Amino acid sequence: MSDEDDLEDFEPDQDDLEREEDEKETEWEDDRKEEEDVSEEWLPTPLTEDMMKEGLSLLCKTGNGLAHAYVKLEVKERCIAGELTDIHLLRSYIHLRYVDISENHLTDVSALNHLTHLLWLKADGNRLRSAQLNELPYLQIASFAYNQITDTEGISHPRLSILNLKGNHIRLVTGLDPEKLISLHTLELRANQLESTMGINLPMLKNLFLAQNMLKKVEGLENLKNLTTLHLRDNQVDTLDGFSEEMKSLQYLNLRGNMISNLQELTKLRNLPKLRALVLLDNPCTDENDYRQEALVHMPQLERLDKEFFEEEDRAEANEIRQRMKEEQEQDAEADIGPDQP
Repeated sequence: MSDEDDLEDFEPDQDDLEREEDEKETEWEDDRKEEEDVSEEWLPTPLTEDMMKEGLSLLCKTGNGLAHAYVKLEVKERCIAGELTDIHLLRSYIHLRYVDISENHLTDVSALNHLTHLLWLKADGNRLRSAQLNELPYLQIASFAYNQITDTEGISHPRLSILNLKGNHIRLVTGLDPEKLISLHTLELRANQLESTMGINLPMLKNLFLAQNMLKKVEGLENLKNLTTLHLRDNQVDTLDGFSEEMKSLQYLNLRGNMISNLQELTKLRNLPKLRALVLLDNPCTDENDYRQEALVHMPQLERLDKEFFEEEDRAEANEIRQRMKEEQEQDAEADIGPDQP
């Protein structure tokens, strides 16, 4: 079995994302409320050899092919005495490739720096304040969701393709070097405290999830030429400035639950040639009459608005309106010029 065979597919389907989003948020919020009722003090609970024996699986050949070792570890809610506080023991398990240490009380995961064959890491629901690790040459998927992380420094794994930092306390994205994160295609920053989209200059990025933050506009994303999915639900965006024709791959844009009040803002999305699906539910502009029709007039490339696809008759009517508007503009321009003077 190759290292990649057992990797999970983390790329989200858009319809599944819309269906499950609210349910997941509610579950995590309930879990957090229960934790708040418990004292922040807990007994030190280090990882032990017995816990390792229970959590190890997936026997594979080691790098030289002459020996075998277990390469997968799951110690998620495994210990009887309470959640883990120390994983120092992992330093000696250098053959591990898949590690799940989520839902413990960990504040330090530096022991992972010794796992140079690591491919897949899940450290959700701990007490981490940073996702910083030494460069791990083979790490492809890393999830640090629902910790207490405040920045994005110290993440420089060259093969990292999916990074999940959802549900932390990040206000500003810094330190994500495009020359080091050359494989990163999916970045999950939902439910943080982001006030700006600056610092996400990652040209290889395809999927960017920024829902449930404190964003008022889009900025610094102009060079994301490979971005296909941008999720901005439940922010405070009131203008559609910041979208560039360089974002030529963008197909799905979710702006649900923002503060866009003027449908004229949609004209700023005309330069997105591949935009096919737009979600604008729960914005003030959706209360206007003929909202769907006007949106299609401004963006003829759209195939779906909110949950519904456009029909051929919708498209034909929008084309007529667009042609009529063009003729009126030409007449106005001629009137402004006036007749030729002899």
